[in-house]
Amino acid sequence: MDSEEGTQQPHLVLAHKLFLLRHPDVQDIEKVRLKDEVFAAVKSDDMAPLYETLVADSVLESDQGLLDSMRAKIDEEIKKLDEKIADAQENLGESEVREANLAKSLYFIRIGDKEKALEQLKVTESKTVAVGQKMDLVFYTLQLGFFYMDFDLISKSIDKAKSLFEEGGDWERKNRLKVYEGLYCMSTRNFKKAADLFLDSISTFTTYELFPYDKFIFYTVLTSIISLDRVSLKQKVVDAPEILTVIEKIPYLSEFLNALYDCQYKSFFVAFAGLTEQIKLDRYLQPHFRYFMREVRIVVYSQFLESYKSVTIEAMAKAFGVTVEFIDLELSRFIAAGKLHCKIDKVAGVLETNRPDAKNALYQATIKQGDFLLNRIQKLSRVIDL
Repeated sequence: MDSEEGTQQPHLVLAHKLFLLRHPDVQDIEKVRLKDEVFAAVKSDDMAPLYETLVADSVLESDQGLLDSMRAKIDEEIKKLDEKIADAQENLGESEVREANLAKSLYFIRIGDKEKALEQLKVTESKTVAVGQKMDLVFYTLQLGFFYMDFDLISKSIDKAKSLFEEGGDWERKNRLKVYEGLYCMSTRNFKKAADLFLDSISTFTTYELFPYDKFIFYTVLTSIISLDRVSLKQKVVDAPEILTVIEKIPYLSEFLNALYDCQYKSFFVAFAGLTEQIKLDRYLQPHFRYFMREVRIVVYSQFLESYKSVTIEAMAKAFGVTVEFIDLELSRFIAAGKLHCKIDKVAGVLETNRPDAKNALYQATIKQGDFLLNRIQKLSRVIDL
């Protein structure tokens, strides 16, 4: 998965292949190819800890000879790395000691030993003075977090990176952190924040170790569609030159975005159906597949109903290229859940919109907050009187 400007981190490529290998919708013939590629990657990097896990999960077959061989190579390499660290401590300066410790950290990352890698990264950090170099260590930790989908580790690392930036730090690393945080937000279903962070990084994207630029644009468009209002979507996404240069390379994405903005609902549903496979087979989006599909439909139905005081169900079904029964069932669910502000007149076959009055809602919220405040004051006055 090379790109012109940079290369995706091999372990994240491996993580995606492992995800597809375990995915029920991937064809068996494709899984045979993926299994061979995973085995080759594990063997070439002597990833004994990961190999043991994959054997235990019945992803790969057990081969004790191979495992012993990998362990022997690991022991030999660690011995060499320890000798380099000892030599640097005795004969060289602080920067050489740090580099020797970093090499050991990267080796543990390479062989897939998460605990030892994190432990060694901490040792390396203790030998590091420059903020930029400390940030690079945080990025290595974040990559480990995304490999194992360890959201606790990722969250703590992002907080650590932000505190480091208070001490200083260059803009290039700050912009890279936005993409890492955006990916974390998207992976934890905070699509609004993910969209904002991705849009901020469009013109400064250099985070090729996470994913190629076209994949970044894919995530940016998807998160923006369910997060931005129509005006912002036009300004930041539909007309964005950085997106326009790449979007045609991604199947169905251009039609999906433009059909929504141009109110071509039948074309939108066709493109939407085409995109579902890509979303379902994406490692970061797949856990939120049903939620995302629901949110997109709410956005498009709300946009359609915004233009009408009332409209027949038949007219809406025709606009979307679906049956009356399908639209009736869809809208019934969303209305019951409070996601769409309309009601269905089943006898007349008509949809009547009842948009909430913003001023009235604000007034009701103010009254409610006022009552709450008065109650708190009364309770406080009783305590003071005592």
